[in-house]
Amino acid sequence: MGMNQTPSGERLHIGFFGKRNAGKSSLVNAVTGQELAIVSQIKGTTTDPVYKSMELLPLGPVVMIDTPGLDDEGELGLLRIGKARQVVNKTDIGVIVIDGREGIGRQEEELIQIFQKKEIPFLIVYNKMDLCQSEDNGAKALQPPQFQLSAEESGCSVLWVSATEKKGIRELKEAIGRLRPEEKGRRLLADLVNPGDTVVLVVPVDKAAPKGRLILPQQQAIRDILDQEGIAMVCQDSRLKQTLEQMKEKPKLVITDSQVFPQVDRLTPSDIKMTSFSVLFARYKGNLWQAVEGARALEHVRDGDKILISEGCTHHRQCGDIGTCKLPAMIRRYTGKEPEFSYTSGVEFPEDLSEYCLVIHCGGCMLTEREMRYRLGMAADQKIPMTNYGIIIAYMNGILERSLKPLI
Repeated sequence: MGMNQTPSGERLHIGFFGKRNAGKSSLVNAVTGQELAIVSQIKGTTTDPVYKSMELLPLGPVVMIDTPGLDDEGELGLLRIGKARQVVNKTDIGVIVIDGREGIGRQEEELIQIFQKKEIPFLIVYNKMDLCQSEDNGAKALQPPQFQLSAEESGCSVLWVSATEKKGIRELKEAIGRLRPEEKGRRLLADLVNPGDTVVLVVPVDKAAPKGRLILPQQQAIRDILDQEGIAMVCQDSRLKQTLEQMKEKPKLVITDSQVFPQVDRLTPSDIKMTSFSVLFARYKGNLWQAVEGARALEHVRDGDKILISEGCTHHRQCGDIGTCKLPAMIRRYTGKEPEFSYTSGVEFPEDLSEYCLVIHCGGCMLTEREMRYRLGMAADQKIPMTNYGIIIAYMNGILERSLKPLI
C-alpha cells in the first residue's frame, strides 16, 4: 500500500444486504459503474462477502461490500448468513436491497432492527422497478404498493430503483452521500508534534516484519509528522542508541513498536518522552483508558483461565509471532500461571465473551472505528476486561505510566 492511499480502516464501509436474487450484486455494479460483483440468476451466487476499495463520488474513498443472501439454506447457507451478519459490525452505511415484486420479509425486518439497535444509518432500496411497473391509463405506477415500506415506518429513506436499467441510481448515490457520518478530525499524533519537532520511530525489521513495506501505524505516524511539518527519523531498535547520540538536539518524542518496548525504554533517556504505536492507536480508536484498565486484569489471572487474543487483520502466522507466541510467553512469565489461550483474526470475533477472563486485541489499524467500538462495547457490556498488545506489554514491563505521559 502506498503512503498516499487511504487505508481500508479509514474508508467509509457501505454494505449491501438482502435476500438471494434481490439484486444486491447488480446494484453494487450499477452504483460503482464497474463489474465488481458476479451477477447470475442462480440463487446464492455470492457465497462470501466481497470487498472492493475504490473512490466513489461524491463520497470519496469507500469500501463497497456485497454480501451473501440472508435467506440462504442448508448448513452451508447458515454459515454464509453468519458471514453476512458479521459484515454489519464494520458497516458505516447499510443498504437493504429488496426485490420489489416480493416486498419486505422477515429477514429484512430483522436487519432493520439490528441497524436501529446498532445506530447504523441505512437505506431501504426496492429493486427491479422495471418489473414492477404497469400501464395505468398511460401512466406508469409502481405495483404492488402494499409491499412498500414507508420512510415513516422504517425511520429511513426508501427508494425504488432498477439496477438493470440504471434507474434511480443517481438518487441512491445521493441518498447514501447524505448518510455519511461527520468527519471527527481524528489524528494519530498531530496534537503531539509542532513544526520543526523531531520524532524518532523505532521499527524493528525481523522475520515477522512485512517484506518491502511498513505496517499501517508506522505509515500513518510518518504522514502525521510530515503534515505537522515535523521531522521523522526512522531506525531499527539496534540503531536507536547511535541515532540518539548523533542528534544535536533531543527528539520531541520516541515511538516504538510494541515488540521492542523494553529495549527502547532502556535506551531512551528518561527526559525524552516515549510511547508506542499501539498506545497511540488505542487513543486513536477511542479505547485508551479501557485498555489501560484491562491490562490490570493480569493480576487476577489463574491457572486454566481463558484469555482471548484477537487480531483485526489476517496474515500468515510465523514462528515467533507476537500474538500466538510472544504474548502468551510474556503472560506466563509475568503471572507465573498457565492460562489457556484462544485466537481469532479478521472478522472473527465471538459475540459471547463470558468464558474469557481477558481479551487482548491488536491495535485495530485495519478495522473501522465502528467495528472497534462494537468489540469494545461487547466486552464492556459483558464486564470482560479488554486491552491491546502495546499497552499490556508496557504494563508487564513496568513502563505503562511512561508510555502514557506524552498523551496526558
